[in-house]
Amino acid sequence: MQSNQLIAPALAALLLCGAASADELVVKIGLSGPLSGANAFAGKDNENGVRLALEELNAKKPLLVSGKAVKFVLMSEDDQGDPKAGVSVAQKFVDAGVKFVLGPYNSGVAIPASRLYNDAGIVMSTVGTNPKITQSGYRSVFRIVASDTQVGSAVASYAARQLKVKNVGVIDDRTAFGQGIATEFIRQAKASGLAIAGHEFTTDKATDFSAILTALKAKKVDAIFFGGYAPQGAPMARQMKQLGLNARLLGGDTLCSAEMGKLGGEAVGANVLCAQAGAMLDKQAAGPAFQARYKARFKQNPDVYAAPFYDQAMFIAQAIGATGSTDPSVVATALHSMRHQGVVGPYAYDEAGNLKTSSVTIYTFKDGLPVPLAN
Repeated sequence: MQSNQLIAPALAALLLCGAASADELVVKIGLSGPLSGANAFAGKDNENGVRLALEELNAKKPLLVSGKAVKFVLMSEDDQGDPKAGVSVAQKFVDAGVKFVLGPYNSGVAIPASRLYNDAGIVMSTVGTNPKITQSGYRSVFRIVASDTQVGSAVASYAARQLKVKNVGVIDDRTAFGQGIATEFIRQAKASGLAIAGHEFTTDKATDFSAILTALKAKKVDAIFFGGYAPQGAPMARQMKQLGLNARLLGGDTLCSAEMGKLGGEAVGANVLCAQAGAMLDKQAAGPAFQARYKARFKQNPDVYAAPFYDQAMFIAQAIGATGSTDPSVVATALHSMRHQGVVGPYAYDEAGNLKTSSVTIYTFKDGLPVPLAN
C-alpha cells in the first residue's frame, strides 16, 4: 500500500510534466562567434546580447504559436573567427534543428557560412560588414548593422572634413572584413581629395608592424587607416608611438572597443578614431536602460555589438508573434516587411537584407574607453 501511495504521486508528476512539455514549443537560437582566441571578448559580448534578449523573452508572457508557448533556447558555438570552423558550426546548427542564427561576427566566416544557412532554410543575422555577404540573393540573410560601404566612407569623410587630413597610409589584415573596409575607405578618401601614400598588408595574427609603420613614416603620412581588429590595432598604436609616428590611427567598428584601450594602454587616446555602425547608445531612449540591465546581468558594460544582437533577437521574436509561425521562411519574409524599434534605433530591411537606414558614429578614446565624437 505504501509503495502504491508513492508511485501514484510520481506518476501524476510525470503526467503533468508531459502535459507541460506538450504545450511548449522550443525554438533554438544559434550563436556563432569567436568565443575563444584574440577576439573572444567580442564573441562573448555578442552572446551576452542574445542571452539577455532570450532571458527577457522567456520571462515575459510567452508567445503563442498554434496554442503552444514558445520557449527560446540558446545554443552557442565557437567558430574561432575561422571560415572552416564557421562552416562546421553551421552544419552543427543544421543537424541540431536550429532555425535562427545570430552571427557570425567575422565577415570571412559569414560569407561561406551564409550559403549553408540559406540552403538549410535557416535565418542568419550577422554583423559582418563586407558588402559581399548580402550580394548573393539569399532571402534569409540579414546584416544588422551598417556595411563597410557606409562605415569606411564615414571615416574617410570625417578625416577629410573634420580632421583636415591630407596624406593617408592604409594597412589591411587581408581578412574579408579588413580588405572590404579598407577598399571602401580608399574609394571615399580619394573622392574626398585625400592622397593615399601607400597600401600595406599584414595578417590578423601579426604583432610586429614596425617595418610597415617605418615605411609609412618615411612617406610623411598624417593618418593611417587600419582595416583589421583590436588585437592588432592596439599594438600598432603602441608601435606608432615608439617610432615617433605622430599620425592618427583610424579604423572601423572593430577598433571601437574597450579592448583597444585595454591592450593599447596610454598609446590609445585622442590619436585613435574609429567608426561604429549605429547611433550613440546612451543618447537613445532605451539605451541607458539596456546598458543598466546588461551590466546588472553580466557585471560589465556592453561592448560594440551586444545591443544590435539583442535587438535582432527581439525582432525575430516580434516576427514570430506577428506571423504566428516559427517557420524561418515565414519569419524571413516578415523581417523584410516589418519594422522594429530597437535600443539602438529602428530596424527595417531592404530586399537584399541590408538595413534601409543606419547611423554611423565616430568615436575616439578617453581613459581607455571609446567616447562618441559625432553621429
